[in-house]
Amino acid sequence: MAKKMSIYGMLVATAFLFSYLESLIPIPIPIPGIKLGLANLVTLLSLYILGEKGAFTIMIARILLSGFTFSGMATILYSLAGGILSFFLMALSKRKNWFSIIGISIIGGVFHNVGQICMAAVVLKNTAIFYYFGFLLIAGCVTGCLIGIVGKTIYKRLPKNFTI
Repeated sequence: MAKKMSIYGMLVATAFLFSYLESLIPIPIPIPGIKLGLANLVTLLSLYILGEKGAFTIMIARILLSGFTFSGMATILYSLAGGILSFFLMALSKRKNWFSIIGISIIGGVFHNVGQICMAAVVLKNTAIFYYFGFLLIAGCVTGCLIGIVGKTIYKRLPKNFTI
C-alpha cells in the first residue's frame, strides 16, 4: 500500500510540475486554449500503468491542484470538462483496443479541446466560440500525436514486470 501511495504521489507531482512548466512555455499561436498538453502525458501513462481508476484519480488531483495554484475556478471548470471527456474516451478506446497508445493520446488531445470549448460556450453563453474549433482540432491532433510518441517511448522502456 505504501508503494502504491508513493507512486500515486510521484505521478501527481510530476503532472503538477508539467502543468507549471507548460505555463512557462510561450506558444507562438495567437489562439486561446492551445497548449502542449505535457500533463496529459502523465494521464496517458497512468492509464496504461495504473488502469482507469488510478489514472482518473491522478488526472482529477492534477487539475484541482494546478487550478487552485495557478489560475482559478474558471480554469478548473474548463479543465475538468476537457479532462473528464477526454479521459472517458481514452479509457473506452484503450479498453476496446481501437487504437495504439499514440491514437489514444490523439483522442485525448482532441476531446480535451472539445470539452473545453463546449464548456466555454455554456459559460459564455455564446456559440461563436466554436469558430475556434477547427484550430483546436488541429492543435489537439498535433499535440496528442507528440505526447503519444513520447508516451509510447516511455512505456516501451518500462520493465516488462512493472506493476503497482
